[in-house]
Amino acid sequence: MRRVSKLVAAVGTAAALALSATACGSTSTESSSSSSGSSKEGKGIALAYDVGGRGDQSFNDAAYAGFEKARKDFGIGGEDVEPSDGESDADKVQRLTDLARQGYNPVIGVGFAYAPAVKEAAEKFPKTTFGLIDDETVKGENIANLVFSEEQGSYLAGVAAAKATKSKVVGFVGGVEVPLIKKFEAGFVQGVKDTDPSVKVRTQYLTQPPDMGGFSKPDLGKEAARGQLDSDADVLYHAAGLAGQGVIEAVAAKDKWVIGVDSDQYKQKTLDKYKDSILTSMTKDVSGAVYNLVKSVHEGEPKTGVVRFDLKTDGVGLSDSNPAFAEMTEIQDAVKKAREGIVNGDIKVKTTP
Repeated sequence: MRRVSKLVAAVGTAAALALSATACGSTSTESSSSSSGSSKEGKGIALAYDVGGRGDQSFNDAAYAGFEKARKDFGIGGEDVEPSDGESDADKVQRLTDLARQGYNPVIGVGFAYAPAVKEAAEKFPKTTFGLIDDETVKGENIANLVFSEEQGSYLAGVAAAKATKSKVVGFVGGVEVPLIKKFEAGFVQGVKDTDPSVKVRTQYLTQPPDMGGFSKPDLGKEAARGQLDSDADVLYHAAGLAGQGVIEAVAAKDKWVIGVDSDQYKQKTLDKYKDSILTSMTKDVSGAVYNLVKSVHEGEPKTGVVRFDLKTDGVGLSDSNPAFAEMTEIQDAVKKAREGIVNGDIKVKTTP
Protein backbone atom coordinates (compact mmCIF):
# COMPACT_ATOMS: atom_id res chain seq x y z
CA MET A 1 0.00 0.00 0.00
CA ARG A 2 2.77 2.44 0.91
CA ARG A 3 6.17 2.93 -0.63
CA VAL A 4 8.71 4.65 1.58
CA SER A 5 11.88 6.18 0.22
CA LYS A 6 15.20 6.56 2.00
CA LEU A 7 15.93 9.84 3.71
CA VAL A 8 17.27 12.46 1.39
CA ALA A 9 18.94 15.58 2.69
CA ALA A 10 17.33 18.87 1.75
CA VAL A 11 18.79 22.25 2.53
CA GLY A 12 16.40 25.15 1.88
CA THR A 13 17.67 28.51 0.70
CA ALA A 14 16.05 31.44 2.48
CA ALA A 15 13.76 33.61 0.38
CA ALA A 16 10.90 35.97 1.03
CA LEU A 17 7.51 34.63 0.02
CA ALA A 18 6.08 38.09 0.41
CA LEU A 19 7.76 39.17 -2.82
CA SER A 20 5.44 36.90 -4.78
CA ALA A 21 2.34 37.01 -2.57
CA THR A 22 0.44 39.33 -4.89
CA ALA A 23 0.83 37.07 -7.91
CA CYS A 24 0.65 33.75 -6.15
CA GLY A 25 -1.88 34.01 -3.35
CA SER A 26 -2.01 35.29 0.18
CA THR A 27 -0.40 33.76 3.24
CA SER A 28 -2.84 32.88 6.02
CA THR A 29 -0.43 31.48 8.60
CA GLU A 30 3.25 32.07 9.16
CA SER A 31 5.30 30.47 11.91
CA SER A 32 9.03 29.94 12.22
CA SER A 33 10.54 27.00 14.05
CA SER A 34 13.76 27.12 16.01
CA SER A 35 15.39 24.86 13.43
CA SER A 36 18.57 26.12 11.85
CA GLY A 37 17.36 24.86 8.50
CA SER A 38 18.36 21.23 8.85
CA SER A 39 17.59 19.17 5.79
CA LYS A 40 15.33 16.78 7.69
CA GLU A 41 12.84 19.29 9.01
CA GLY A 42 13.74 22.64 7.45
CA LYS A 43 11.25 25.31 8.46
CA GLY A 44 8.40 22.87 8.82
CA ILE A 45 5.35 22.12 6.70
CA ALA A 46 3.95 24.22 3.86
CA LEU A 47 0.36 23.85 2.70
CA ALA A 48 -1.00 25.37 -0.52
CA TYR A 49 -4.80 25.36 -0.61
CA ASP A 50 -7.18 24.37 -3.35
CA VAL A 51 -10.07 26.46 -4.73
CA GLY A 52 -12.22 27.77 -1.90
CA GLY A 53 -9.31 28.04 0.50
CA ARG A 54 -9.36 27.67 4.23
CA GLY A 55 -12.78 28.05 5.79
CA ASP A 56 -14.63 25.79 3.36
CA GLN A 57 -15.68 23.53 6.29
CA SER A 58 -14.72 20.62 4.07
CA PHE A 59 -11.67 19.59 2.04
CA ASN A 60 -9.25 22.45 2.71
CA ASP A 61 -10.17 22.65 6.39
CA ALA A 62 -9.45 18.95 6.78
CA ALA A 63 -5.96 19.54 5.36
CA TYR A 64 -5.49 22.45 7.75
CA ALA A 65 -6.44 20.25 10.73
CA GLY A 66 -3.63 17.84 9.83
CA PHE A 67 -1.27 20.77 9.32
CA GLU A 68 -2.00 22.21 12.77
CA LYS A 69 -1.78 18.84 14.54
CA ALA A 70 1.59 18.12 12.92
CA ARG A 71 2.98 21.51 13.90
CA LYS A 72 1.90 21.00 17.49
CA ASP A 73 3.01 17.38 17.87
CA PHE A 74 6.39 17.80 16.19
CA GLY A 75 7.16 21.33 17.34
CA ILE A 76 7.76 22.61 13.81
CA GLY A 77 6.95 25.77 11.94
CA GLY A 78 4.51 26.04 9.09
CA GLU A 79 2.96 28.21 6.45
CA ASP A 80 -0.37 27.82 4.69
CA VAL A 81 -1.13 29.80 1.56
CA GLU A 82 -4.43 30.74 -0.04
CA PRO A 83 -5.10 30.51 -3.79
CA SER A 84 -5.86 33.57 -5.93
CA ASP A 85 -8.97 33.93 -8.06
CA GLY A 86 -8.36 32.88 -11.65
CA GLU A 87 -4.75 31.94 -11.04
CA SER A 88 -2.75 30.01 -13.63
CA ASP A 89 -0.60 26.89 -13.32
CA ALA A 90 2.40 29.21 -13.47
CA ASP A 91 1.14 30.95 -10.31
CA LYS A 92 0.91 27.59 -8.55
CA VAL A 93 4.41 26.67 -9.69
CA GLN A 94 5.75 29.95 -8.33
CA ARG A 95 3.96 29.40 -5.01
CA LEU A 96 5.37 25.90 -4.50
CA THR A 97 8.80 27.00 -5.70
CA ASP A 98 8.88 29.87 -3.20
CA LEU A 99 7.88 27.59 -0.35
CA ALA A 100 10.47 24.95 -1.21
CA ARG A 101 13.19 27.58 -1.68
CA GLN A 102 12.50 28.90 1.80
CA GLY A 103 13.21 25.47 3.23
CA TYR A 104 9.74 24.12 3.96
CA ASN A 105 9.60 20.33 3.84
CA PRO A 106 7.20 18.79 3.01
CA VAL A 107 5.40 21.10 0.62
CA ILE A 108 1.84 19.92 0.01
CA GLY A 109 -0.51 20.90 -2.82
CA VAL A 110 -4.11 20.46 -1.67
CA GLY A 111 -6.07 19.19 -4.67
CA PHE A 112 -5.64 17.73 -8.14
CA ALA A 113 -5.27 21.21 -9.65
CA TYR A 114 -1.73 21.27 -8.25
CA ALA A 115 -0.57 18.26 -10.29
CA PRO A 116 1.34 20.18 -13.02
CA ALA A 117 2.83 22.55 -10.45
CA VAL A 118 3.97 19.75 -8.14
CA LYS A 119 5.63 17.96 -11.05
CA GLU A 120 7.60 21.05 -12.06
CA ALA A 121 8.53 22.15 -8.55
CA ALA A 122 9.54 18.63 -7.49
CA GLU A 123 12.00 18.48 -10.38
CA LYS A 124 13.56 21.77 -9.27
CA PHE A 125 13.89 20.66 -5.63
CA PRO A 126 14.67 16.92 -5.65
CA LYS A 127 15.64 16.94 -1.95
CA THR A 128 12.26 18.31 -0.85
CA THR A 129 9.26 16.01 -0.37
CA PHE A 130 6.13 17.17 -2.18
CA GLY A 131 2.67 15.94 -1.26
CA LEU A 132 -0.10 15.95 -3.86
CA ILE A 133 -3.61 15.29 -2.63
CA ASP A 134 -6.21 13.68 -4.92
CA ASP A 135 -3.96 12.99 -7.90
CA GLU A 136 -1.75 10.06 -8.87
CA THR A 137 -1.05 10.96 -12.50
CA VAL A 138 2.11 12.88 -11.62
CA LYS A 139 4.95 10.73 -10.32
CA GLY A 140 8.39 11.46 -8.96
CA GLU A 141 10.95 10.07 -6.53
CA ASN A 142 10.16 12.90 -4.11
CA ILE A 143 6.37 13.04 -4.68
CA ALA A 144 3.81 11.42 -2.38
CA ASN A 145 0.45 10.96 -4.10
CA LEU A 146 -2.13 11.07 -1.31
CA VAL A 147 -5.26 9.59 -2.88
CA PHE A 148 -8.61 8.28 -1.65
CA SER A 149 -11.20 5.73 -2.72
CA GLU A 150 -14.01 8.28 -2.73
CA GLU A 151 -16.25 5.94 -4.66
CA GLN A 152 -16.27 3.49 -1.74
CA GLY A 153 -17.35 6.05 0.85
CA SER A 154 -19.86 7.48 -1.62
CA TYR A 155 -21.34 4.01 -2.10
CA LEU A 156 -22.14 3.95 1.62
CA ALA A 157 -23.66 7.42 1.29
CA GLY A 158 -25.86 6.02 -1.48
CA VAL A 159 -26.97 3.14 0.73
CA ALA A 160 -27.91 5.59 3.49
CA ALA A 161 -29.76 7.88 1.06
CA ALA A 162 -31.75 5.01 -0.46
CA LYS A 163 -32.81 3.89 3.00
CA ALA A 164 -33.62 7.39 4.26
CA THR A 165 -35.65 8.72 1.32
CA LYS A 166 -39.41 8.82 1.58
CA SER A 167 -40.08 10.34 -1.83
CA LYS A 168 -37.94 7.73 -3.62
CA VAL A 169 -35.97 10.58 -5.19
CA VAL A 170 -32.46 11.58 -4.10
CA GLY A 171 -29.95 14.01 -5.54
CA PHE A 172 -26.23 14.46 -6.15
CA VAL A 173 -24.65 17.92 -6.50
CA GLY A 174 -21.09 17.97 -7.83
CA GLY A 175 -18.95 21.10 -7.80
CA VAL A 176 -17.19 20.70 -11.15
CA GLU A 177 -17.59 17.84 -13.61
CA VAL A 178 -14.06 16.45 -13.40
CA PRO A 179 -12.96 12.79 -13.06
CA LEU A 180 -12.42 13.10 -9.30
CA ILE A 181 -15.99 14.25 -8.62
CA LYS A 182 -17.36 11.68 -11.07
CA LYS A 183 -15.99 9.07 -8.63
CA PHE A 184 -18.26 10.48 -5.94
CA GLU A 185 -21.22 10.37 -8.31
CA ALA A 186 -20.45 6.83 -9.49
CA GLY A 187 -20.23 5.37 -6.00
CA PHE A 188 -23.30 7.21 -4.77
CA VAL A 189 -25.51 6.18 -7.68
CA GLN A 190 -24.35 2.55 -7.44
CA GLY A 191 -25.00 2.49 -3.70
CA VAL A 192 -28.51 3.85 -4.20
CA LYS A 193 -29.39 1.46 -7.01
CA ASP A 194 -27.92 -1.62 -5.33
CA THR A 195 -30.01 -0.82 -2.25
CA ASP A 196 -33.28 0.13 -3.96
CA PRO A 197 -33.47 0.14 -7.78
CA SER A 198 -36.76 2.05 -7.65
CA VAL A 199 -35.12 5.20 -6.23
CA LYS A 200 -34.41 7.92 -8.78
CA VAL A 201 -31.10 9.81 -8.63
CA ARG A 202 -30.96 13.36 -9.94
CA THR A 203 -27.44 14.56 -10.75
CA GLN A 204 -26.25 18.11 -11.30
CA TYR A 205 -22.85 19.78 -11.67
CA LEU A 206 -22.41 23.44 -10.86
CA THR A 207 -19.74 24.27 -13.46
CA GLN A 208 -17.74 22.64 -16.21
CA PRO A 209 -13.94 22.79 -16.47
CA PRO A 210 -11.95 24.94 -16.89
CA ASP A 211 -14.37 26.94 -14.72
CA MET A 212 -13.60 25.72 -11.18
CA GLY A 213 -16.04 28.15 -9.56
CA GLY A 214 -18.36 25.27 -8.72
CA PHE A 215 -16.13 24.52 -5.75
CA SER A 216 -16.21 28.02 -4.31
CA LYS A 217 -19.67 29.59 -4.80
CA PRO A 218 -22.33 28.71 -2.21
CA ASP A 219 -25.00 30.54 -4.21
CA LEU A 220 -24.59 28.05 -7.05
CA GLY A 221 -24.94 25.17 -4.62
CA LYS A 222 -28.05 26.68 -3.07
CA GLU A 223 -29.70 27.19 -6.46
CA ALA A 224 -28.96 23.64 -7.58
CA ALA A 225 -30.25 22.18 -4.32
CA ARG A 226 -33.48 24.17 -4.53
CA GLY A 227 -34.05 22.81 -8.02
CA GLN A 228 -33.58 19.22 -6.88
CA LEU A 229 -35.78 19.73 -3.84
CA ASP A 230 -38.49 21.17 -6.09
CA SER A 231 -38.19 17.97 -8.13
CA ASP A 232 -39.11 15.87 -5.09
CA ALA A 233 -35.62 14.91 -3.92
CA ASP A 234 -35.58 14.63 -0.13
CA VAL A 235 -31.98 13.44 0.42
CA LEU A 236 -29.12 15.32 -1.26
CA TYR A 237 -25.43 14.40 -1.32
CA HIS A 238 -22.94 17.07 -2.29
CA ALA A 239 -19.30 16.97 -3.36
CA ALA A 240 -18.85 20.67 -3.98
CA GLY A 241 -16.40 22.08 -1.45
CA LEU A 242 -17.32 25.55 -0.25
CA ALA A 243 -20.35 25.58 -2.60
CA GLY A 244 -21.70 22.68 -0.58
CA GLN A 245 -22.56 25.10 2.20
CA GLY A 246 -25.26 26.49 -0.09
CA VAL A 247 -26.60 22.98 -0.63
CA ILE A 248 -26.75 22.39 3.11
CA GLU A 249 -28.51 25.70 3.75
CA ALA A 250 -31.15 25.05 1.08
CA VAL A 251 -31.85 21.54 2.34
CA ALA A 252 -32.14 22.68 5.94
CA ALA A 253 -34.66 25.36 4.90
CA LYS A 254 -36.90 22.59 3.55
CA ASP A 255 -36.31 20.30 6.55
CA LYS A 256 -34.92 17.51 4.36
CA TRP A 257 -31.74 15.43 4.64
CA VAL A 258 -28.32 16.33 3.28
CA ILE A 259 -25.15 14.23 3.29
CA GLY A 260 -21.94 16.21 3.75
CA VAL A 261 -18.52 15.51 2.34
CA ASP A 262 -14.80 15.30 3.20
CA SER A 263 -15.10 16.53 6.82
CA ASP A 264 -17.74 15.57 9.39
CA GLN A 265 -19.91 18.56 8.56
CA TYR A 266 -22.30 17.91 11.45
CA LYS A 267 -19.47 19.06 13.73
CA GLN A 268 -18.55 22.22 11.81
CA LYS A 269 -19.26 25.30 13.94
CA THR A 270 -20.26 27.54 11.03
CA LEU A 271 -22.85 24.95 9.97
CA ASP A 272 -24.20 24.47 13.48
CA LYS A 273 -27.62 25.95 12.77
CA TYR A 274 -28.11 23.46 9.92
CA LYS A 275 -26.69 20.37 11.62
CA ASP A 276 -30.03 18.73 12.38
CA SER A 277 -30.47 18.31 8.62
CA ILE A 278 -27.01 16.78 8.09
CA LEU A 279 -27.79 13.07 8.13
CA THR A 280 -24.15 12.00 7.85
CA SER A 281 -20.99 12.93 5.94
CA MET A 282 -18.77 10.94 3.62
CA THR A 283 -15.43 11.59 5.28
CA LYS A 284 -11.96 11.50 3.77
CA ASP A 285 -9.04 11.38 6.17
CA VAL A 286 -7.26 14.30 4.50
CA SER A 287 -6.14 15.43 7.94
CA GLY A 288 -4.49 12.08 8.60
CA ALA A 289 -2.90 12.03 5.16
CA VAL A 290 -1.26 15.42 5.74
CA TYR A 291 -0.21 14.53 9.27
CA ASN A 292 1.32 11.19 8.31
CA LEU A 293 3.32 12.68 5.47
CA VAL A 294 4.78 15.30 7.81
CA LYS A 295 5.50 12.57 10.36
CA SER A 296 7.39 10.52 7.78
CA VAL A 297 9.57 13.49 6.85
CA HIS A 298 10.10 14.36 10.51
CA GLU A 299 11.23 10.80 11.23
CA GLY A 300 13.63 10.75 8.29
CA GLU A 301 11.75 8.29 6.08
CA PRO A 302 9.58 10.42 3.80
CA LYS A 303 6.77 8.60 2.06
CA THR A 304 6.77 8.65 -1.71
CA GLY A 305 4.65 7.13 -4.45
CA VAL A 306 0.95 6.36 -4.18
CA VAL A 307 -0.45 6.31 -0.65
CA ARG A 308 -4.08 5.22 -0.85
CA PHE A 309 -6.77 5.70 1.78
CA ASP A 310 -9.85 3.46 1.46
CA LEU A 311 -12.51 1.76 3.55
CA LYS A 312 -10.14 -0.99 4.61
CA THR A 313 -7.75 1.55 6.14
CA ASP A 314 -10.57 3.80 7.42
CA GLY A 315 -9.35 6.44 4.99
CA VAL A 316 -12.94 7.04 3.88
CA GLY A 317 -16.22 6.32 5.60
CA LEU A 318 -19.49 7.68 6.96
CA SER A 319 -19.73 9.77 10.11
CA ASP A 320 -22.35 9.01 12.75
CA SER A 321 -22.16 12.23 14.78
CA ASN A 322 -25.84 13.00 14.23
CA PRO A 323 -27.64 11.06 17.00
CA ALA A 324 -30.67 10.67 14.75
CA PHE A 325 -28.56 8.86 12.14
CA ALA A 326 -26.83 6.72 14.76
CA GLU A 327 -30.23 5.54 15.99
CA MET A 328 -31.54 4.55 12.53
CA THR A 329 -30.96 0.84 13.02
CA GLU A 330 -32.06 -0.27 9.56
CA ILE A 331 -29.75 2.21 7.85
CA GLN A 332 -26.85 1.38 10.16
CA ASP A 333 -27.24 -2.33 9.43
CA ALA A 334 -27.39 -1.73 5.68
CA VAL A 335 -24.32 0.51 5.75
CA LYS A 336 -22.38 -2.01 7.85
CA LYS A 337 -23.26 -4.84 5.47
CA ALA A 338 -22.24 -2.77 2.45
CA ARG A 339 -18.97 -1.77 4.08
CA GLU A 340 -18.12 -5.39 4.80
CA GLY A 341 -18.97 -6.33 1.23
CA ILE A 342 -16.64 -3.68 -0.20
CA VAL A 343 -13.77 -4.50 2.15
CA ASN A 344 -13.92 -8.26 1.48
CA GLY A 345 -14.28 -7.76 -2.27
CA ASP A 346 -17.83 -8.99 -2.72
CA ILE A 347 -18.90 -5.51 -3.87
CA LYS A 348 -16.90 -3.84 -6.62
CA VAL A 349 -17.55 -0.12 -6.72
CA LYS A 350 -17.32 1.73 -10.00
CA THR A 351 -15.16 4.81 -10.38
CA THR A 352 -17.11 6.21 -13.33
CA PRO A 353 -20.90 6.61 -13.71
